[in-house]
Amino acid sequence: ADLKRGTIANGFNGEPHSYTRFNLTQNMEGDNSQVEMKLSSDVDEEVGGNGVGDHLNHNSNRKPYVAQKFGRTPKNLCFMAAAIFLIFLIGYLIGYLVHRKKDLSPSCSASALPFANPPPHETGAAPLMDWDKVKELLAQKLNANKFEAAFMEFNSENHQAGSPGDEDLANKVLTKFKEYGMNPWTDEHFVRVQDPPASGTNKITFKGTNFRPSGFLSYSPSGRVTGAVVYANFGEESDLDFLEDKNFNLTGKVVLVRAGKISFAEKVANAAKRKAAAVLICPGTTDDSIGDNIELFGHVHMGSGDPYTPGFPSFNHTQFPPVQSSGLPTIPAQTITKGMASNILRQLSGHEIPAQWKVFGSLGDEKDVITVEVNNTLTEKRINNIFGVIKGFVDADRYVVIGAKRDARGPGFAASTVGTSVLVELARSISDMVKNDGFKPRRSIVFASWSGGEYGSIGATEWLEGYLSSLSMKAFSYIDLDGIVTGRSTFKVAASPLLHSLIGSTIKEVNPQDLLRLDVHLIFELMLSTFCFLPSQDYQYFGTELDKWDKLNLITGAKVPHLTQVAAQFAGHIALRLVHDHLLRMDLAKYDKFIRAKVVQINVKVKNVQRMQPQLLPKALTMQWLFSASGSYSRASRSLAADIENSDLEDIEMCRILNDRIMTVERNFLSPYVSPRDSPFRHILLGFGPHTLGGLSDHLQALRSNNNNNSNADVELFRNQFALATWTLQGCANSLAGDIWSLDNEI
Repeated sequence: ADLKRGTIANGFNGEPHSYTRFNLTQNMEGDNSQVEMKLSSDVDEEVGGNGVGDHLNHNSNRKPYVAQKFGRTPKNLCFMAAAIFLIFLIGYLIGYLVHRKKDLSPSCSASALPFANPPPHETGAAPLMDWDKVKELLAQKLNANKFEAAFMEFNSENHQAGSPGDEDLANKVLTKFKEYGMNPWTDEHFVRVQDPPASGTNKITFKGTNFRPSGFLSYSPSGRVTGAVVYANFGEESDLDFLEDKNFNLTGKVVLVRAGKISFAEKVANAAKRKAAAVLICPGTTDDSIGDNIELFGHVHMGSGDPYTPGFPSFNHTQFPPVQSSGLPTIPAQTITKGMASNILRQLSGHEIPAQWKVFGSLGDEKDVITVEVNNTLTEKRINNIFGVIKGFVDADRYVVIGAKRDARGPGFAASTVGTSVLVELARSISDMVKNDGFKPRRSIVFASWSGGEYGSIGATEWLEGYLSSLSMKAFSYIDLDGIVTGRSTFKVAASPLLHSLIGSTIKEVNPQDLLRLDVHLIFELMLSTFCFLPSQDYQYFGTELDKWDKLNLITGAKVPHLTQVAAQFAGHIALRLVHDHLLRMDLAKYDKFIRAKVVQINVKVKNVQRMQPQLLPKALTMQWLFSASGSYSRASRSLAADIENSDLEDIEMCRILNDRIMTVERNFLSPYVSPRDSPFRHILLGFGPHTLGGLSDHLQALRSNNNNNSNADVELFRNQFALATWTLQGCANSLAGDIWSLDNEI
């Protein structure tokens, strides 16, 4: 198949037809009978390709018929009246006899009729396979031995984004998709990333000792800063609050933190908000699972995608003015080894580290001065995403996307190899169900192998930005396979509230006895649809050279293939359920409860601020409109539920309309009032920033303790964001309600 960029629409839409066909098909002992209605272009072809005008004006060799003129004599008028009466009488008699024959005729067997009990109208729907059969087929095709073979095929020691190793894996995935008949295509981007210094190294100097780590954090600002070092545990907000409560002023300090709990980018952003000068990050483990000299890699962009093209794609042919993501850090950040961190901690003075942080030593003092020098190099890389599609039989232009990153710095077995193996095995299994077992999904499934994942989901984000106008209307869910197995004690699911009910029912269907036998417990979080088996503590080997098959086997008790099989079945069930049923299995009521909880929280804080700081928020600021918007969403979701209850789900067009209304919910929670450059995560419920409901709550907390000295408290900004968030929520409710004539005062 030809590989072309920019053919997303062609990937999901069928070939253009010269006619519209309506089939009425009834299977009777293998015989297919169909009635076909063709539009004019078919007729044109059948008469030799003449145009419509030619078809209506035939040129033949027959002699032209010459109309004769009849006179209006009394005799002729009598003949005409008699003829009309005779035609009427014959028609009446025929109708009577046919009706009587129908009443008296004996019943016929189904096999004797061309259409036994024909449907009242044609739907064109694909035959619906029983869901239990679908589950059974998927379980038969996914097994641990297949995954072990896939691990061997896709395991690689070096497959950094844009490298020859990455290209080799891309070609393997492409070949597999071709074998499965999935019409694969590629998507190429030219992105800018940071790599270690081209010459020299990054350097840390502390009390006469120079450390030269080879690990690095992509997108850290370059430069050289000096300041007193302070140990801050994992660098979470609560950790920094603890230090400030102990009278530590973090302004100008170099903050030393451990990996884990939150992302590297969040650690750096938290420190920057407290006006720290730089951040050092060391491995998070306190045991011997990671040696003293193991280097750590990562990125510190508080966002996703190429931060130098925020909001638009990194295509080579695009020309945009220089711009940077607001999520880029403002202070230098660098990783250090466990041995370097131990050396620094041993020499710190000041207060002792609290026992709950489980590290021995001191927090640091003003005399513990350290210098951090970062010299990373900005480079451009060409990356390729690989896609394959299993097209739906009813709504082919509506699809769920299943994706996994392909690249890693180092072996990246848990980070990328397992996810890529699951992606390919699911593609093989489901395509085989379609080709050989008669499964006909209503909607399409797109399989995506991303590059640039280690730098912050660059490949996935650039594809989304490149085709946003199409994807926002057609893609209804994304299933992330990254890091799907990192342990065996916990099964963690993070998803939009719309999917919580589906996930709950899927867990009951997918090997529940295996989950019980593995003694796992379930964790729900709110974010994109992703899930994974976790160890009892954070997986320590991400971003290191130790992320290998043998390490993951050790953590899971040599159950990597089995755990991968269970996780793949879970992902497959979610995807198949979303493309199998007439309606998307998304629970709108879950968001209703979530919104109400947020609104109640904001209301309590508004009342507190108005009581304690009345000069900031006068009584004129009312919660009425936010309550109204919340109520509008609730009524709109119930109205849609009622429409579904009263609809004929065999009606394709009706199902499509209902599903499109469901699909608008997540899209319309993206605030239209903020730029992707300034706010990479625009979702007002699941994102972060001042435009979100969570941001409003945090802003109120700052206002409550404010005497106009807190830089995080801005009354005018709060009131503006309050109004915009209210209308974003109201707009989502309006869209969910359906057509504009459905928007009455009640909604």
